[in-house]
Amino acid sequence: MRILSILFLFLSLSLSAQIQTLPLWPENEMPNYQKSSEKEEINDGDVVWISKVQQPTLEVYLPVKQTATGQAVLICPGGGYAGLAYDWEGTQIAKFLNTKGIAAGVLKYRLPGSASVKENFKAPLQDAQRGIRMFRANASAWNIDKNKVGVMGFSAGGHLASTLGTHFQDAFYSAIDSTDSEEIRPDFMVLIYPVISMDPAITHQGSHDNLLGKSPGKELEKQFSNELQVNENTPTTFILHASDDGSVPVANSLRMYSALQKNGVKTEMHIYPEGGHGFSLANGMYYLENWSERLTDWLRNLN
Repeated sequence: MRILSILFLFLSLSLSAQIQTLPLWPENEMPNYQKSSEKEEINDGDVVWISKVQQPTLEVYLPVKQTATGQAVLICPGGGYAGLAYDWEGTQIAKFLNTKGIAAGVLKYRLPGSASVKENFKAPLQDAQRGIRMFRANASAWNIDKNKVGVMGFSAGGHLASTLGTHFQDAFYSAIDSTDSEEIRPDFMVLIYPVISMDPAITHQGSHDNLLGKSPGKELEKQFSNELQVNENTPTTFILHASDDGSVPVANSLRMYSALQKNGVKTEMHIYPEGGHGFSLANGMYYLENWSERLTDWLRNLN
């Protein structure tokens, strides 16, 4: 019995050592920050909902070394740029990827409406750029291949992921330390029922207004309509959407697919007839729940 207890303790410690939460920015060096009395809020209901993010973090989940593929995925939860569905589209996705030998990091990113942010629309992308750099800076310690680091996003998190994958020519902040010498271009993108465009005809209005404001200039709308920013250097992409999505029109994914094809970017897209919006892993939703296996096949093929 004593031996079993020791083994259980050792196993628990080994498992817990695979998860760590790291601050994105060194203390007092977070860009685009202004002091405010705002407090971060966490609503632990059916879904862990985080809003008014004050301390952005990267929560890292590492697979056991025996199964590690060398791939890593930066996960951007959705929430309309008003909050983060942190477990539903974050930590449970990371745990799933670990079972496939893939390292994952859940990005708790700042939201544009925060009183602690100076330039609203820049904050999420600044955090995403820092997050992917942290993966590459720690590649050796985390058993990751620097050339196999991608980004994955859900809904508005899909907009952030596609922004990271189409706005990599320049960092949106000045270098702070050695981490910022790392590349910000993801090696691949995974876009799940994503907001892509800021075009009022097809955008998710809440995401649009929260990120850019209710009356942004046309140039700003164009800049963050990511289907218009695709070029031949855009990373290879996996897209998933449901035709009956009543929140984010499937036209977002269709436009992105068309732009990627036009520029010769290898792309795989799955459009399901039913599923609505925000289904995450779609557990219990019959054939839709197999979308994660399609993703796994695609990721393996990248290797």
